[in-house]
Amino acid sequence: MERMMKCKLALACGAFAAVAAVAQTTPVLQQIASRLTADALKADVSFLASDALQGRGTPSPGLDIAAEFIAAQFRRAGLEPAGDDGYFQTAPFAQVAPSLDGLQLSLSAGGQTITADKASLSIQEAAALDLKNAAAFKVSMGDPASLDSLTLEQVQGKVLLVDLPDAPAGPAVPGGGRGAAMALRRLPAAAAKLRPSLLVMLRSAAGPAGGRAQRLREAMPTEGAAMPILVVSDAAIRNALAAAKPGPLEATVSAHIAAPTVEQVKLRNVVGILRGSDPALKETYVMLTAHYDHLGVRGSGPGDHIYNGANDDASGTASVIEIAAGLAALPSRPKRSIVFIALFGEELGDLGSGYYARHPIFPLARTVADVNLEQLGRTDESNVGQKLSQFNLTGFDFTNIAGVFRKAGEQTGVQVVKDEKNSDPFFTRSDNAAFANAGVPSTTLSVTYVFSDYHAVGDEWPKLDYDNMAKVDRTIALAALDIATSIETPQWDANNPKTAAFVKAREASK
Repeated sequence: MERMMKCKLALACGAFAAVAAVAQTTPVLQQIASRLTADALKADVSFLASDALQGRGTPSPGLDIAAEFIAAQFRRAGLEPAGDDGYFQTAPFAQVAPSLDGLQLSLSAGGQTITADKASLSIQEAAALDLKNAAAFKVSMGDPASLDSLTLEQVQGKVLLVDLPDAPAGPAVPGGGRGAAMALRRLPAAAAKLRPSLLVMLRSAAGPAGGRAQRLREAMPTEGAAMPILVVSDAAIRNALAAAKPGPLEATVSAHIAAPTVEQVKLRNVVGILRGSDPALKETYVMLTAHYDHLGVRGSGPGDHIYNGANDDASGTASVIEIAAGLAALPSRPKRSIVFIALFGEELGDLGSGYYARHPIFPLARTVADVNLEQLGRTDESNVGQKLSQFNLTGFDFTNIAGVFRKAGEQTGVQVVKDEKNSDPFFTRSDNAAFANAGVPSTTLSVTYVFSDYHAVGDEWPKLDYDNMAKVDRTIALAALDIATSIETPQWDANNPKTAAFVKAREASK
């Protein structure tokens, strides 16, 4: 029996090897593989994630050096520049540093006034404000539709108090706080439509820190000042509001926020295009994206303080570069055009993708798909183990894109799998979300969702598996080529209730 099992196993392995060998001899795959190599990927990642670039914080000299490097690689690959300044799409942003001078918030009700401990206040969005006894309106984040159901007349000019749920108990999971962070990033945009004088987010003292020392926002001089946002953990104020039902309160709020310091900065997406060959379809576009920023340098004292971001996301950026080189070297062009974009500021809230979605170089209505690349180099998924010759797609069932990748994977011996736990929750945690919100069928492709060095100084370039990465990237290249060559285009699954907003946005863009 044992001999029979060994024989069957040997036959199965031999059959798989034979299939792989045949796949490698197909002309297109062979040509792509000759250019898209592990050594080329390693060279790109080892530079982007080197200490010399100081973690590629947004903004920073290291980020600027990375942008110049990516542009040079696009030029070497033969891509046409597609930005307003060569390969660069220049984005004017304002770097806002809040002032804590005189920071104050108080709540008055029933003849009593509670003044928040200054240590419990965090400025999430800085703008000069001096409020005296302003009317207040309370909503709860426990009800996702609570903001959507409100009207401008109910909230305009009032202080909007949002009661945030407590942080869940239990050990921290790498990347586990990203979902909550993304929810908080969407909250201000929803609240701003109601035009409150101040947004106050109430959190427990045990919750995560609510603000940053500095923030970046798009510089739009024609618009008014940003809506000020405070995060408050003062126990006395939270207790006073705990019993209050959502709606207008029999209480008033006074607050003072000093004017922040504002510095104008220029940030850059790096954009190159491989023009299509079909007279009509070349005016439609497939996007391949990745973010090239990371967390920069944090902390002081002895030890390593550089967050190099090799897997997150120098691996995705290098993949965009080398996939571009592989496809550009083919003797014939696809029918559609393929746009390659390295995006800034993902770690600060998808800034680069958001900017492109608001200021597209190529019409989003004619952009048939965005495939975003994140964390392709590490194969050591936390609590799962090694993940070789496979990758995942976020929003796996949101579109029909997965089928294209599975077809490509059959040629390269790479499995395209749905991570039942992470596929849907991670859909809104990377740059694909900005394009999805604009209606473009989108996904983020990753080998690992969470790994031991996520957002840590240990995310270094020697830890990546470049052979596996090359195999995955060849699969991506084949799939991108398929989408760019096919008459059929990726579509949202209109029968999936989770895609309703994306389907609506797609219809509105046409």
